[in-house]
Amino acid sequence: MVVVLADKKSQRGYLNPSRLGQNGPIDLLSPDGEHTEIPLDKLRSIYFVREFNDDFEPERKAFLSRPKLDGLWVRLRYSDGETLEGVIPNDLLNLLDNGVQITPPDLNSNTDRIFVPRAALREITVLGVVGIARRKPAAAPAAAQPRLFNE
Repeated sequence: MVVVLADKKSQRGYLNPSRLGQNGPIDLLSPDGEHTEIPLDKLRSIYFVREFNDDFEPERKAFLSRPKLDGLWVRLRYSDGETLEGVIPNDLLNLLDNGVQITPPDLNSNTDRIFVPRAALREITVLGVVGIARRKPAAAPAAAQPRLFNE
C-alpha cells in the first residue's frame, strides 16, 4: 500500500485491508518493520499497488468513455478541489462506511484500488450505473394456470 496523507506526503507499507471500513486509526507496517498508527482524518488516500517502486498515482484521473466494469461510475471531489473518477460496487451499504473503495480509470497502472476516507472528500457524484442491475425473481402466481389439454 501507499498511504497519502492530507499534506500529500506518502508512506509505503502494509496494512490489513479488512480494517479500512472501521473507525479508528489504521496500522501501517513499513517495509523496514516499523509500525505507525495513522488517524483516518489525517489520510487523503490509500493506494493498493502491485509494486512499491513504481509510480502509484494513476496517469488518468477520468475515464475516456463509459467504463465497462459493473457498478456505479462516480466522481470524487477532494476537499482541495481535485477530482478523481472510478467505479464502486453497486451496493449503497458500502457508502455508509468511513470511506469509499474505487477502481481507478487506468486498469493497466500500478494501482488496483484506491481507498478514500470520508474526511478527505467534499462530494461524491454518481455519473452512471454500469452493468446489469440484479433483480429479484418475480413471485409465483397466486393461482395455478389452467391446463389446456387434459392428460
